[in-house]
Amino acid sequence: MNFLKKKWTNLIFIALFALLIIPQTRMPIQIFFQRLISYSPSEIDLKERETLKDYDWSLSDLTSGRINFSRSKGKVLIVNFWATWCPPCRAEMPDLHELYNSYGDRVDFYFISSEKPETIQYFLKKKDYNLPVFIQTGPAPLLLEISSLPTTFIISKGGEIVVRKSGAAKWNSKKIRFLIDELIEEE
Repeated sequence: MNFLKKKWTNLIFIALFALLIIPQTRMPIQIFFQRLISYSPSEIDLKERETLKDYDWSLSDLTSGRINFSRSKGKVLIVNFWATWCPPCRAEMPDLHELYNSYGDRVDFYFISSEKPETIQYFLKKKDYNLPVFIQTGPAPLLLEISSLPTTFIISKGGEIVVRKSGAAKWNSKKIRFLIDELIEEE
């Protein structure tokens, strides 16, 4: 009994380490901690914003329907690059799903993945998400090229990249909702 009193922190550390080694428990733990430490992203300073001019980007929806990103020129856009195997992507997905449910009729959402359609469909069904997911069939416009997952952009009607966030974030915040409402109201 005295041994346990002295070594309880070591035992907890060992147990947590063991849980992180096991693939079935590692992902939920990583997602939990990502959600815990994520924050609402900030707008890019007006002087530092870049404007998307090239909207020519070939995409395919999950049922092989080809579309071009140019169909969304002049609209408020949220573009999220993600993968089902990515813990930070999965951590922010509930917030993005809430935003989509709130703004899906006023904002064009693009959830971009490079995984197989079957993998994505299985994930969406399991999580009960109704998101517009697309697969790249051509290179992204230069300003939307990424180097890490997840990366999310909020783009104004005029093509200004207002938010660019790599890593998990709290997307369903008052701050982001206020920003989206402002962008929708802009002429």
